[in-house]
Amino acid sequence: MSDPDDRRYSTTHQWARQDPDGSLTVGITDFAQSQLGDVVFVELPPVGKAVGADEACAVVESVKSASDVHAPVAGTIIAVNEALPGTTETINTTPYESWFFRLQPVAAQAYEHLLSAAQYQTLISQES
Repeated sequence: MSDPDDRRYSTTHQWARQDPDGSLTVGITDFAQSQLGDVVFVELPPVGKAVGADEACAVVESVKSASDVHAPVAGTIIAVNEALPGTTETINTTPYESWFFRLQPVAAQAYEHLLSAAQYQTLISQES
């Protein structure tokens, strides 16, 4: 599965898509879900929580291990995907549609500092 060009990526394997209102929708990448294996549990952050860039704010557990989900930029959690805890298998099958949370960035330009799809591909090719 290729990483979509319509979003940016973090070095901790989260994707972020900028929405028309300037907020970011965040999930984990295909690479991240493939490293985890079958996802069985998700813990989402509380709405209203202020998070720093790269701060762990959610948890995803698989049959292999647990992993933190990090905020790609500093901001405030404005929504969570309430359906995700009951449909964790979608993280494995459709990682770029299975978002975890939306956040309002502190600085709008922070999104531009995340990796492009091409840069992210270079990163994961070095990790594989």
